[in-house]
Amino acid sequence: MILSVHPKLPMRNKAVTQAYYVEQLGFQLVGTQDYPEYLMVKKDAIELHFFLFPGLDPLQNYGQIYLRTDAIDSLYQYFLERKVAIHPNGPLETKSWGMREFSLLDPDHNLLTFGQMLP
Repeated sequence: MILSVHPKLPMRNKAVTQAYYVEQLGFQLVGTQDYPEYLMVKKDAIELHFFLFPGLDPLQNYGQIYLRTDAIDSLYQYFLERKVAIHPNGPLETKSWGMREFSLLDPDHNLLTFGQMLP
C-alpha cells in the first residue's frame, strides 16, 4: 500500500533553499540529522526533499510539483503577507478546468503550483 509521496527537487545552495522554504513559506525541517547535500522540509501533510545540484542552471530547470490545498485563498494571502514573490504568470485565479490556482518559483526555479478544486 502506498501512503505518501515525497518529491525530490534540485537545489544549488542548501542554506538559500532552506531559508526560502522555512522562513518564507513556513515549512519546518524534518529529522534531527543534518545532511550537507540533502534537505527535507514539511508543511501540514506534505514533505519535500531537495538534493544538492550545484551546477544547476535555474533557467533550464524543469522541476515542478502541484500541491493541493483546501484553503487556497488564505494560503495565497499568507504568502503575500510574507512578501513571497508570486510567479508573474501564476497569480491566483480560477481556471477553466475547475481549479483555483497560483504558482511560485523557488530560488532554483522549481515551479510550485498550488490548487484547490472548486465545489
